[in-house]
Amino acid sequence: IFITVIMVIKVFVATSSGSTAIKKKQQEVVGFLEANKIDFQQMDIAGDEDNRKWMRENVPGEKKPQNGIPLPPQIFNEERYCG
Repeated sequence: IFITVIMVIKVFVATSSGSTAIKKKQQEVVGFLEANKIDFQQMDIAGDEDNRKWMRENVPGEKKPQNGIPLPPQIFNEERYCG
């Protein structure tokens, strides 16, 4: 019996970010995943309050910036924080 486990990579982005630095980082992450043919879901935090709240609550405390508010892009494998 073979069991296939499909893990979903989620990349949290802000599609309407005004920051060019954030846009550039998001493009780099998404471009890397696409170039390496890694399936992922893009989760918009700009237009979806639930996505924004989930991302902010699930970035580990030691990985949050000094102001406590993590910015996109943030990457998760299912529920596990990756960076």
